[in-house]
Amino acid sequence: MRILITGGAGFLGSHLCEFMLEQGHEVICMDNLVTGSLENIKGLFGKEKFLFTNQDVTNYIHISGKLDAVLHFASPASPVDYLKIPIPTLKVGSLGTHKTLGLAKEKKAIFMLASTSEVYGDPLINPQNESYWGNVNPVGPRGVYDEAKRFAEAMTSAYYRFHKVSVRIVRIFNTYGPRMRINDGRAVPNFVTQAINNKPITVYGKGSQTRSLCYVDDLVRGIYKLLLSRHTSPVNIGNPEELSLLELAGTIKELTLSKSKIVYRPLPVDDPQVRCPNIELAKKTLKWEPQVSLKEGLLKTIPYFRDALKKRSA
Repeated sequence: MRILITGGAGFLGSHLCEFMLEQGHEVICMDNLVTGSLENIKGLFGKEKFLFTNQDVTNYIHISGKLDAVLHFASPASPVDYLKIPIPTLKVGSLGTHKTLGLAKEKKAIFMLASTSEVYGDPLINPQNESYWGNVNPVGPRGVYDEAKRFAEAMTSAYYRFHKVSVRIVRIFNTYGPRMRINDGRAVPNFVTQAINNKPITVYGKGSQTRSLCYVDDLVRGIYKLLLSRHTSPVNIGNPEELSLLELAGTIKELTLSKSKIVYRPLPVDDPQVRCPNIELAKKTLKWEPQVSLKEGLLKTIPYFRDALKKRSA
């Protein structure tokens, strides 16, 4: 296949680019490098089937030649980012989705939307399945990301119904692994960098809020299975093993042999109290479930952060 991946220089996008090339596909990586980095894809330059283009997907997109799939993964994904650039976050979810859907329609390509567990907001049911409509505050600070993705799902579904575009919608739950940014702001980068530096590990609220963490290799494998399927409605891809943020902080402290103390900070506005995917649909439809345990994944991730911190201090 010839595949366009928007946001391809980001944490998840770069892993997707790499994986697709390994499967023998041709990859066009599109990114405006607002939160992505060329460092993430430096190993792909020079490969015959890889092309990078620096472009904002909210502008008109032209790709010459055929396209078999358009994977729209461009978007800030961390609260640190979308609180800093709220309007571009809304625009990439709305205008960017519209532009990439138009391209997929023109090329008669499969369109895949990277949606998120954030469409469930601060959920009132746990675990969350795909039929749950969510509990989102549209005017809160996190609403710029949550509602951008909810709109993107609505637009994608409309193109499927009205224009008969072949679509896939992946609802991605908390993911971690190498190439996350040191200052990403999410739990794993925060805890790991603080623990490595023996600085206080900051836990928000009481740390009782839960997350379900999926290692990036597992996630990419699930995304690929969904792409090759014919399933057109949203599918949760994530790890259903739920743990509290306090437990996560303790595990990371243990694995890094850190002397850090755990300290508590006020809970951010609209921070979800629970987050856990029901993945029965993915199991049944895609024959997919995660294989990498939390400790195994963290042991693959921690060395990346050690190297990144050394490079930054050099």
